Amino acid sequence: MTRIFATLSLFALLLLPLSSTTAREAQPPLPVKVVVVTMFETGEDSGDAAGEFQRWHERLPLDTVFPAPHMHHDIHYNKDMGVLGIVTGMGTANAAANVMALGLDPRFDLSRAYWLVAGISGFDPNDASLGSVAWAEYLVDGDLAHEIDAREIPEDWDTGYFPLFSQGPGDPARKSYNLGEVFQLNGALVDWAYGLTRDMQLPDDPALAATRKLYPEYPVAQRKPFVLKGDQLAAMTFWHGELLNDWANEWTDYWTDGQGEFVSSAMEDTGTFQSLSYLHEAGRVDKHRVLVLRTASNFTMPPKGKSAAEYLREEQHDSYAGLDAALENAYLVGSAVVKELVNNWERYAGTIPSR
Repeated sequence: MTRIFATLSLFALLLLPLSSTTAREAQPPLPVKVVVVTMFETGEDSGDAAGEFQRWHERLPLDTVFPAPHMHHDIHYNKDMGVLGIVTGMGTANAAANVMALGLDPRFDLSRAYWLVAGISGFDPNDASLGSVAWAEYLVDGDLAHEIDAREIPEDWDTGYFPLFSQGPGDPARKSYNLGEVFQLNGALVDWAYGLTRDMQLPDDPALAATRKLYPEYPVAQRKPFVLKGDQLAAMTFWHGELLNDWANEWTDYWTDGQGEFVSSAMEDTGTFQSLSYLHEAGRVDKHRVLVLRTASNFTMPPKGKSAAEYLREEQHDSYAGLDAALENAYLVGSAVVKELVNNWERYAGTIPSR
């Protein structure tokens, strides 16, 4: 009798996880209006030095937590607003894996959700100033490529880094198909977000002004922080310097057929959109509802008088000259769009906004 009781008890314990899963799956999925995608957080989610996620967590707030052992970070949610926030971890692979994991999570209905990527990045001083905010229409991948060490490139080549399966730098025949080197977002939605936020007055501070003065030969870099449209290059390697900045402009121009303008350098966004594209085909999300907002925490090239190596050592992850401004402005501009969508959901639920 004791052995039978013990066996039945063990069987019941083994069924508990299945019972919990079944009960959870029986509940209707939570409707999500907006997903805020951030890439890193520094320390805790609240009360310490802020990363990209902390302001969203504290101010929106995202106060309901869903455990997510299958992801980089637990999922946070504001049930009154219908806004969900995640932290993917840094890099294309982390971003792709975490967005896919969320997209397949049965706890959430993401079929009509808008997606806002909001993160910091390096900016080209030809196009913007520190603390500025750029809405991207084109996302270009900088990793799918061939590479020959610069010391071994042919004399008639200007670089040893060129598109995968091409015959050399600038080979136009390579673009007959796309492995994920370039994605174009919904331009009408991007224009709408830009139009909504373009006149926002962003805070300035002495640290930004001091760094601006180091770039007198770049007129746009002298401006106070502002909102612009500008495209994003995603690469897992943290690159820096004038020569690589030239490469980024040429690479973006090549893959967008001259339609894009390189402004921001980050690591994740092509991975994020690749997963969203697959999820779109599965009917889980709408890839036409995606926005990418990047803010300038640092410049992609050094000021005159400093080498790329010198300035790269100064401008590290926790010491960017524009870090605080970039984090603040990502929230200020991004939340303006989030609140507009949520507060007028009856208008935007079925119709994607455009200008």
